[in-house]
Amino acid sequence: MKQSPQLQHIQEQMKPGVITLDGFLGTDDRNLIDILIEDDGTVRRLGRTHRAVSNKMQHLRDAGYKGLGEFITVDGHFEVRVDSVRGKLPSPFGGPHLYQKINTIVRNTKLNTEIVFTDMHIHFIRDHGFYEGKGSLFRLEPEDLITILEVPREA
Repeated sequence: MKQSPQLQHIQEQMKPGVITLDGFLGTDDRNLIDILIEDDGTVRRLGRTHRAVSNKMQHLRDAGYKGLGEFITVDGHFEVRVDSVRGKLPSPFGGPHLYQKINTIVRNTKLNTEIVFTDMHIHFIRDHGFYEGKGSLFRLEPEDLITILEVPREA
């Protein structure tokens, strides 16, 4: 699909050294529109929505925030730790908000696996269906998120 000038501008903002040292695209040389379409297809194939994924991320982040940097048990079998790092970042998608550098670690003790995400990831997924480019240090694979966080199907 052809990429709009607006998405091209956003993709330029995602390159290394513009907002973050490593950027948000990793080694992925596809157009942003193609990254978004592929990840959207994965989420839909699994019968979920970006809203459902981001809602579960937000729920675990908010519950874990009460632990003040220590792991706490959430919903019976998730161990969650939320760590805050100084500073805020703008979204490459634009908008008036700055996102705190907050990392959330979620361990699913039933599956014996964990995943790490940030407040920026919650925004990316909720508002744009963006999981970062392949090869990015902080890329979240939609299927992994859905499995590890046990994202429910929306009614």
